[in-house]
Amino acid sequence: MDTQTASQKMALAKDFLPINGTDYIELYVGNAKQAAHYYKTAFGFHTVAYSGPETGVRDRASYVLQQGKIRLVLTTALKSDHPVSEHVRKHGDGVKVLALWVDDAYKSFEETTKRGAKPHTEPMTLTDEHGEVRMSGIYTYGETVHMFVERKNYNGAFMPGFKPMTSEYNPTDVGLLYVDHCVGNVGWGRMNATVKWYEDVMGFANILTFDDKQITTEYSALMSKVMSNGNGYVKFPINEPAEGKKKSQIEEYLDFFEGEGVQHIAVATNDILKTVKELRSRGIEFLDTPDTYYETLLDRVGTIDEEVRQLQELKILVDRDEEGYLLQIFTKPQQDRPTLFFEIIQRKGAQSFGAGNFKALFESIEREQAKRGNL
Repeated sequence: MDTQTASQKMALAKDFLPINGTDYIELYVGNAKQAAHYYKTAFGFHTVAYSGPETGVRDRASYVLQQGKIRLVLTTALKSDHPVSEHVRKHGDGVKVLALWVDDAYKSFEETTKRGAKPHTEPMTLTDEHGEVRMSGIYTYGETVHMFVERKNYNGAFMPGFKPMTSEYNPTDVGLLYVDHCVGNVGWGRMNATVKWYEDVMGFANILTFDDKQITTEYSALMSKVMSNGNGYVKFPINEPAEGKKKSQIEEYLDFFEGEGVQHIAVATNDILKTVKELRSRGIEFLDTPDTYYETLLDRVGTIDEEVRQLQELKILVDRDEEGYLLQIFTKPQQDRPTLFFEIIQRKGAQSFGAGNFKALFESIEREQAKRGNL
């Protein structure tokens, strides 16, 4: 039996690639201006920078939004034959880039490509009056890209090529702090190869594993392995479908995204009750949890600071591991294709990912799948 905690396993990562955290997440979308308005209104992000025709970029427009340490870049193409247009045509709105904040973008590229990474962006240095940003990039699963971003010699709003952008419309934030983890869905039989890629190419460690006996309902199943760098600042759970009576949520994602990609972005808060109340008031829809889940909640997780009644009203899930407990809730997909969604998470010591909630969560997802006719 594996008795090591997630924190102990993180220490086993081969940290030849120091990562300071997530630098930004870039979504390719059909209409970046409208998407930016949505994420500002619904999630409380603020506009901080812009790149487009007005800044000399002729083929696309990008809006940079920020809340806490979370940066979202929303990019749309201005012509139909642009690669961004092709990505949106095939996948719908979705994540293209998981950018990592590193000390040395050139060395990161060298270390990962010599270990087998497929290059996406050769090392380059961007400069303007605010300094320089060094960048490089490699492909991971599907068409998803890891950009390495080195910005220690830059003090501008975002990076060269972008101009500061302020807005008269600035909804209050909802208490989101940083990216906790990003989950990728890969195809049948592809998990072990993807896990090995993160181990060999990125030096990550597999800190948690869930098989199709643990993540299963009456109808479907999946497998999941969590990859983490050494300091735990960057975690990438990887999901693969497993055989079940009906189509799993991972199969539904792969069908509608038309390939492998980022399934959800987990963002942290220090007060999940306040954050979820505010998000609900702004129209964000969350997956439902039956009231029966809360009848034996304290028997399963022990003493917690929150009142069960409040958690039940907001449909927030709770789980405990050897290091503490966590609270989490999942939004419905943020676009019409049932693909990308968000998780709101508050950690109170726990470093795991809510294994005790999997059954309740996946039954809730299956109810939504059934409504869409995709179960």
